[in-house]
Amino acid sequence: MVAGIKLKKSYVAKPAEINPLWHLVDANQMTVGRLATRIATILQGKHHPMYTPTIMTGDFVVVINAAKMAFTGKKLTQKTFHFHSGYPGGMREITLGAMMQRNPARVVELAVRRMLPKTTLGGRMLKRLKIYATEDHPHQAQMKGFGALSPKESRGVTP
Repeated sequence: MVAGIKLKKSYVAKPAEINPLWHLVDANQMTVGRLATRIATILQGKHHPMYTPTIMTGDFVVVINAAKMAFTGKKLTQKTFHFHSGYPGGMREITLGAMMQRNPARVVELAVRRMLPKTTLGGRMLKRLKIYATEDHPHQAQMKGFGALSPKESRGVTP
C-alpha cells in the first residue's frame, strides 16, 4: 500500500442480496433491434449498479404487443431465418413476414437470445423473458404498480 492512499475494493453481488424486479415493455411500433438491446440489458442486470457478470443480477421482462412491432425497409420480405435439423438436407428457411404471422413472439426471442451471453447463465437469463403477442398476460400480480410503457417512455430503462 502506498503511503496515504486508501485502496477501494471492488463489489461483487451475492445471490442472496439480489431482489429481481418485473419490467413491462410495450413493443407497439418499436423496432426489433432497439427493443432487443433494451431487453438484453435488463435481463443481464447491466442497468443496476451492483452488476456482476458471473451472477444473475438481471430482472424479469414481460413484453406485450409483439405482433405490433415496426420494421424498417423491406425486412418483412427480404430478411430470412435459417434453421437446420442436423440431418443432410435439413435446412429450413422462413421469411420475417411468415414468422410474424406464425409466431411473432419468436422474432423477439431470437433477437434477444442472440444478444445474451452464449453460456448457461445466458440461458437462465432468457428464461426470465416472457413474450406475448397481445396486451393480455398472466403476470399482473408480479407487476406491483408497473404500468405498460408507451413506445416513447420505454426508450429509457425503468428503475
